[in-house]
Amino acid sequence: MKTLHVEAGTHLYGGALQVLFLLQGLQTRGEQALLVCPIGSAIATQARAHGLRVHEVAMGGDQDIGLVGRLRALIRSERPDLVHLHSRRGSDVWGALAARLEGVPTVLSRRVDNTEPRGWFRLKYRLYGRVIAISEGIRQVLLGAGLPPHKVVCVHSAVDTERYRPRRDDMDWFRHEFKLAPDELTMAMAAQFIARKGHRTLISALPQVLEAHPRTRVLLFGQGPEMNAIKGLVNRAHLQAQVFFAGFRTDLERVLPCIDVMAHPAEMEGLGVALLQAAACGVPIVAGRAGGMPEIVRPGVNGELIEPGDADALAGHLIRLLGDAALRQRYGDAGRALVQAEFSVDAMVEGNLHVYREVLAAQRLRA
Repeated sequence: MKTLHVEAGTHLYGGALQVLFLLQGLQTRGEQALLVCPIGSAIATQARAHGLRVHEVAMGGDQDIGLVGRLRALIRSERPDLVHLHSRRGSDVWGALAARLEGVPTVLSRRVDNTEPRGWFRLKYRLYGRVIAISEGIRQVLLGAGLPPHKVVCVHSAVDTERYRPRRDDMDWFRHEFKLAPDELTMAMAAQFIARKGHRTLISALPQVLEAHPRTRVLLFGQGPEMNAIKGLVNRAHLQAQVFFAGFRTDLERVLPCIDVMAHPAEMEGLGVALLQAAACGVPIVAGRAGGMPEIVRPGVNGELIEPGDADALAGHLIRLLGDAALRQRYGDAGRALVQAEFSVDAMVEGNLHVYREVLAAQRLRA
């Protein structure tokens, strides 16, 4: 089987990282997989480093109708059995049109849980042979919008549990890197600085948390358009000494095992790769009860959930976890076990392969 994969993201995290996992898994299984991505993207460099075939093309987003022609030319020359579209930014629609015009079936990965205008939804989703939702939460959104049950399947995103694993041998490095005292606890959030991730809820909860546990430092990993606004909130709350903006890191597998608690009070989240990574590293989590997050965070097992925007509940859970090392250990152990059982790379690759085979079988029946 030969599959052509279109990923429009330029950074190697979130969905793009899942695409790389999938391509490597397909390659290991003897399947042919070709990546199409933007010129100069990080995933192109990493894919080539793993011996994968890559085509870099110009991708200008939703208004770039010329992408149809560029993808048609690639499909015509490569003759894949199936096209898998992994992201939005125009590639979901223009890629599907290109494949349809070349007579090749398509699969779409859906990684977000937002709704779409109903009329547009009906037109757009006719283009795909199957839709792969990365969480059951996303699948339910699609079913609620009218997608037939046979057309959408949940295949969870995965985490590399060999790379992300519990270990505390880097604690000296960690404390030096972030200028932490030996007796300080650490709480972290790893997310893009965009409104739906819930940074404002966390900042609202921090005065209560830091009053109860003043020897706590808060590390905010990521970048994005909301960063300056969140810095302003931190300054107005006089929390500059406790909150550190750590930026985008490529070494979270080294950082996360050293964290005491992960906070992720997002209001919308398809699944949450950072949560998978934290759980794999044995870190307890407090997250929002939205999207696919309840599939990773099980209350009373490996973390706690809050209703989106509930800063008081967030503060309460964080205060309890920061004050109870035994509970943190128990939740962390359970999170690691959960990820190994339900969110492995092998399970994700096999789930996608099963969908491909179903789509191609249906096409043969129609022919």
